[in-house]
Amino acid sequence: MREASSGIAAGRGSGDTAAPMRLGADIAHAARVLADGGLVAFPTETVYGLGADATSAAAVARIYAAKGRPTSHPVIVHLASADELPAWTAELSDAARALAARFWPGPLTLIARRGPKVLDAVTGGAPTVGLRVPSHPMALALLKAFGRGVAAPSANRFGSVSATTATHVVQDLGDAVDYILDGGACAIGVESTIVDVSGPHPALLRPGGVPREAIEAFLGRPLAAPSATPAPGTLASHYAPSARVVPVAPGDLGGACALAPGPVGALAPAAVLAAAALPPAISAIELPDDPAAMAARLYAALRELDALGVATIVAAVPESVGLGEAIADRLHRAGGPRSPGDAYDD
Repeated sequence: MREASSGIAAGRGSGDTAAPMRLGADIAHAARVLADGGLVAFPTETVYGLGADATSAAAVARIYAAKGRPTSHPVIVHLASADELPAWTAELSDAARALAARFWPGPLTLIARRGPKVLDAVTGGAPTVGLRVPSHPMALALLKAFGRGVAAPSANRFGSVSATTATHVVQDLGDAVDYILDGGACAIGVESTIVDVSGPHPALLRPGGVPREAIEAFLGRPLAAPSATPAPGTLASHYAPSARVVPVAPGDLGGACALAPGPVGALAPAAVLAAAALPPAISAIELPDDPAAMAARLYAALRELDALGVATIVAAVPESVGLGEAIADRLHRAGGPRSPGDAYDD
């Protein structure tokens, strides 16, 4: 495995005239790896994806093997633009086309009726397929250079916390990845919003980077309740660190920490931690108050508490408004039942 860090590091340097050339070489190499049936981890605005050629069953099978992921669970296909939708879908409603036009590129996944050429390896045998156009410039450059859809769940072991840096990818997957594009830390930090557009009324299957309120305001009506359509991130337990996660209301943080089996870690904004008056024995990590900043920090903080060796993480759950809904969803699922059949990730 080779980790390509030079491209993004140079790309951030304002005076480095060689940066575009090096970044272009990284993208070109990553596209060749995909074309040869390999696995490429790449950044998106949400989390890092573990990508493979979505038109190759053998390549997609490598994703499942690397992650230890059941093959019955679908993966999201990433596209370079909405113009590629006809190749992947059997039909699209006016609402689906409108959502794609408004929110792509961006952190929105649409679940649509699959086209006849879409592989069962991608959909887990379901009649629908998840599609999105990411907004991260490195992801878009890779997709354009490759020229085909890239199947890409989150770049981490099945059931664990999603990767939001290239280092997380290395820690979780190691040599199972053929090439890693390092784009720094992901800006949003939680997965895409998933909306089912395969039926008569768009339905929210998973809250994520596009808040529910923004979608409903655009559509002019509420999103329907979750349907039974298969989609990533909709089972009871996933996004979970090794430690047990106990999601609580902010005012209950102190009491829950006192009752939790130790060693104990706490995860909350500064004001909540201060009000809880936690003893020094508890490892506390402060989260930002702002929901957008909190989402960007969430997964790294869970990993940091795991690294400290805590047995329990007590996490204050924010109000389910805006990005707070996605954060609350991830914390509740991280604290869900831990059985092999319940784990699922992006």
